Amino acid sequence: MPHLPVVLGDAPLTPDQVVAVARHDARVELSAASLARVAETRALIEQLADDPEPHYGISTGFGALATTFIAPDRRRQLQASLIRSHAAGTGPEVEREVVRALQLLRLQTLATGRTGVRAVVAETYAAMLNAGITPIVHEYGSLGCSGDLAPLSHVALAALGEGPVRNADGEVVDAAAALEAAGIRPLVLEEKEGLALINGTDGMLGMLALALADLRVLFDTADLAAALSVESQLGTDAVFAADLMALRPQSGQAVSAANLRRALAGSGVVASHRDPAVCTRVQDAYSLRCSPQVHGAARDTAGHATLVAERELASAVDNPIVTPDGRVESNGNFHGAPVAYVLDFLAIAVADVASISERRTDRALDRNRSNGLPPFLADEVGVDSGLMIAQYAAAGIVSELKRLAVPASVDSIPSSAMQEDHVSMGWAAARKLRRAIDGLARVLAIEVVTGCRALDLRAPLEPAAVTGAVRDLVRTVVPGPGPDRFVAPDLEAVTRLVLAGDISRTAFEGAHA
Repeated sequence: MPHLPVVLGDAPLTPDQVVAVARHDARVELSAASLARVAETRALIEQLADDPEPHYGISTGFGALATTFIAPDRRRQLQASLIRSHAAGTGPEVEREVVRALQLLRLQTLATGRTGVRAVVAETYAAMLNAGITPIVHEYGSLGCSGDLAPLSHVALAALGEGPVRNADGEVVDAAAALEAAGIRPLVLEEKEGLALINGTDGMLGMLALALADLRVLFDTADLAAALSVESQLGTDAVFAADLMALRPQSGQAVSAANLRRALAGSGVVASHRDPAVCTRVQDAYSLRCSPQVHGAARDTAGHATLVAERELASAVDNPIVTPDGRVESNGNFHGAPVAYVLDFLAIAVADVASISERRTDRALDRNRSNGLPPFLADEVGVDSGLMIAQYAAAGIVSELKRLAVPASVDSIPSSAMQEDHVSMGWAAARKLRRAIDGLARVLAIEVVTGCRALDLRAPLEPAAVTGAVRDLVRTVVPGPGPDRFVAPDLEAVTRLVLAGDISRTAFEGAHA
């Protein structure tokens, strides 16, 4: 379904709008009011450019060279040199959706009218996004202060008609050729404009918005995976009762418990052992019983991160900045600490959700803890290994996620001749969170494969409607129990279902979880 155009300048962007442009190629438009504000503040910058007194970023050098006055006839060269020298990224190419989010968020700041650029600068960025021109940005180069300098500089360099880009067909071409093909004139930057294009938290913020969209899906999927495990391991749903959750009013916990109740409602498997005379177990293991508490804490962490993201999306980040009353002031709002902290916090939550998922998977494969299931869910015990090594894969990923949960934001390192002596490392925090999210999806996919197979082995007992629907969806890409088969393609197929949101949609279509 095509997305509505995203209009910039009248209100802050939402995280979902960032995703729409970055991931789904929604078009962007600049409001008339935003262009009027841009023109108004540009006039102030041009007045200061004519002032014989030096003004930082307008008639001076940058960073440790902030006291060096630049003559008017050298200022265009200054802007171009700034972009070329700062486009110093290295390493693998960053994903297209990340670069588009980076472009969009810098454009949003330009549209606030607080940066002092000309309207043509904002219009060029909008045109590049709409033409599908994606500058090539590299993995390494940003310290997260003064914002994401190197990644933003690669985007700005492309707007100048320099450096490599990917066109709308995904081909690597020269920026000048891509701009010409799209009918976009390369920018020639004037005073202040180079700084305005590279001073911001846009890369880390864009990755945060994308991560929050992915985590909404994955946390729902985690609840479903837990329901499959509870049901197939003959666990109880009584511990998820609403009145018990109300005794500890943590909002995320309540949502996850409600999801588990919904997923297990009407389960013939659960009903089969509800009678105390049939089932003498007093309590389930923590990995089953405490799933809402862990998943809920992760949801609440994402809620806090969403609040920080929304505040950052409502910000105008540049240095110097043009204030609403016409002052041009140096500031430190480009520092990425607020975003970096929540990116690190999310990595901790992701690691823990994956950790409890792997424990549920391991229980299903251990005949001493699975309540009657065959060892490793093997077809012919002793001949077949079943899902033994799938659990190894989950364990290996969880171990990696624990390492990725080590915070980047405490690892400041000085730069720019000690002028920038404390940095956020927010870009690095965002990069490792993206890897962690991919790992979580794979661990959940392994639990889903395991839970569905275990559920089939409980036949003729009937699963709940929701868990049965998930099992039926999985069976469209992975066959049911049987002799050993090549496992890796099955895990990849279910991982694709998880990442696409197909599993959570199958279970919770029409219900806000």
